[in-house]
Amino acid sequence: MTKEKLINQAIVILKKSGHSISERCNIRPRSFDIAAGNDDVLLLIKVLSNVDGLKEDTAQEMLQLSEYLDGTPLVIGEKSRDHPLESGVVYYRYGIPAINIDTLYDYFVEEVPPVVYAAPGGLYVNVDGHVLHEIRLYSNLSIGALASELGVSRRSISKYEEDGMDMSVDMVIRLEEMFNQAIALAIDFLNVDNKVLKNRANPVETEPGLSIKSILSSLDVDVMPVSQAPFNAVSFEHTSSSKNKNVPIILTGFSDYTGAMVKRAKLMSSISEVTKAQSMFIVNGQCKSECVDNTVLLKKSDIEEMEDFRDLISCLYEKVGNVKKCA
Repeated sequence: MTKEKLINQAIVILKKSGHSISERCNIRPRSFDIAAGNDDVLLLIKVLSNVDGLKEDTAQEMLQLSEYLDGTPLVIGEKSRDHPLESGVVYYRYGIPAINIDTLYDYFVEEVPPVVYAAPGGLYVNVDGHVLHEIRLYSNLSIGALASELGVSRRSISKYEEDGMDMSVDMVIRLEEMFNQAIALAIDFLNVDNKVLKNRANPVETEPGLSIKSILSSLDVDVMPVSQAPFNAVSFEHTSSSKNKNVPIILTGFSDYTGAMVKRAKLMSSISEVTKAQSMFIVNGQCKSECVDNTVLLKKSDIEEMEDFRDLISCLYEKVGNVKKCA
């Protein structure tokens, strides 16, 4: 299956499950292909035929963007190396979940979550140790008897029950058939563990990102530069916390006014609608319009007249509101 077909299938599935979809990112390099969101979840999705093609710097940017936009990075693919991705199995690349198109459909349309994940050595399942303990007692089996039946140590059974130690798929199947009760736990792959961000590399500071930092520095604004997105940075009011849902997020670009800038501004507008962020382009030099769709265009001189972040946000809201009134 071509990447084009894979993206189109993902869009159909996500629309069917009630997600709004951004326009496709058509720039290179790109950290994500589409943004998809509903009232409950925001996804930044990268589509790859082979999930091993995900590069570490791309994964880091997806994780960083997801952290600030309060979303989840997700890779949709067909295979890993020469093997197809199995349905109902979650794979991980640099801390980002990767699934095939069938698993996407099962989760979002059929509401059937995966229970199996891939790790070095094979496929594993998270188990409910409390349930296992209860059904063992109900069946009048001692730890030793169950260990003997399964061909494992007593310590392993204790680990399964007390710590919920993960099991191989074969072991879970044997236990569920033995007791005729499910012990597997669903994988909440949308809750990505951002502990991987603690050791992340510093964001790539491109020239546009550095310019945005300099221009917004007097407004007490934090700027996180990005290098593989239609925008050059994510900007937000300086706070003690790097992530605050109550702080407006601004997808920010910096460029001369050109045809390429207008195309990026349109794409930023589409992404901002899905991510519930604001979007603006700081224009270097002459500016021919105030907005491109919902992306506000501001000259550097406009920003120099502002006192703080609130002035900036008020200006953005006012200009977007004027556009909507005229639409």
